[in-house]
Amino acid sequence: MNTSKAHGLPAKLEAVRRRFERWRQTHKPRSRIPDPLWTMAAEMAGTYGLHRTARALRVEYYSLKKRVAAVPKGHEPGPTTTFVEWPAPVPAGLCDCTLELENAIGSKMRVHLKAAALPDLAALSRSFWNPAP
Repeated sequence: MNTSKAHGLPAKLEAVRRRFERWRQTHKPRSRIPDPLWTMAAEMAGTYGLHRTARALRVEYYSLKKRVAAVPKGHEPGPTTTFVEWPAPVPAGLCDCTLELENAIGSKMRVHLKAAALPDLAALSRSFWNPAP
């Protein structure tokens, strides 16, 4: 593909096309294309389509199609996202409640719970029933 036709390509696809051309200039005709170049080609095909990518990179359509099919599903190149924790919404209409605990020796604990903040009741009651020495 000559450069006049390449000007209509997106920047990323044009960059990959130039890498293919540099590789072709340094290798014998009919040499195997290295896997990293095929990987880039498959990523471009996922973004810009098989036909357009195969034509821009001057690779055989069905060879590129096999490479695209070999990419694991769910593998999306590009930036990774970070975990974002969203607080659980507080259901409307929750009322306050009071929890009263009393052990065998007469110790008492009273916990007033509001809908906005719920403590770990299991851990709280374990610490009351089995106090540390």
